[in-house]
Amino acid sequence: MRSKLFAVMLGGAATVAAAPSASAYPIDCAILLCLAGGFPASAECSAAKAEFIRRITPWPIEPPLQLWNCPMRSSGGISVPGIGADGLTDDVRRYRDGIEIYHVQMYYHKRGGDNEYITDNTVVGEYQANGDFRWIGASYQHGPAWLAEASGGTTYTRTIGGCDDDRPWHVGRSCPPSQTVTTNDHMGRLRGVFIRYQDHSGAYHVEGVRY
Repeated sequence: MRSKLFAVMLGGAATVAAAPSASAYPIDCAILLCLAGGFPASAECSAAKAEFIRRITPWPIEPPLQLWNCPMRSSGGISVPGIGADGLTDDVRRYRDGIEIYHVQMYYHKRGGDNEYITDNTVVGEYQANGDFRWIGASYQHGPAWLAEASGGTTYTRTIGGCDDDRPWHVGRSCPPSQTVTTNDHMGRLRGVFIRYQDHSGAYHVEGVRY
């Protein structure tokens, strides 16, 4: 399926005879086909990527890929075999579910003397099994490392717990288990929408819109 999607996106000369170009499909079909190829340079995929980015640019913020607008069983959509009860193939579903999107509504880390204050108002977008899209509570500070990199932040790794502090050891003293914790941080205020997706080769691509 990946090679077929990619071939359709490139015009179909390789494995799909006389396949229409991405411009012949509804915009969400074009986004799917071009996303599978990492949005290669072409007029059709440039238009698809522009719409992809527009949807994550406030306001409003929309689901980046809206497969309910890409009918795969009709002549106006993509004609592919192996369609499930939800109208999608396993590969198409994998592309959709592989999209990671975070909306950092506000992140602010303020330090003053021995005190520090963190405001972390972040949500993550998820596609449900039935195809619906929803936002749920998340965290920039405890989010994936790629989120910090995409937003110009920093990732810190430290070990907490154990008996590596300065308190003297004594009989009966217990030590909590040590664990390694990785957190994200950002200097100053941060607001933005950041998205990561995979193409047919497994390579990751990241986009971000700050506001």
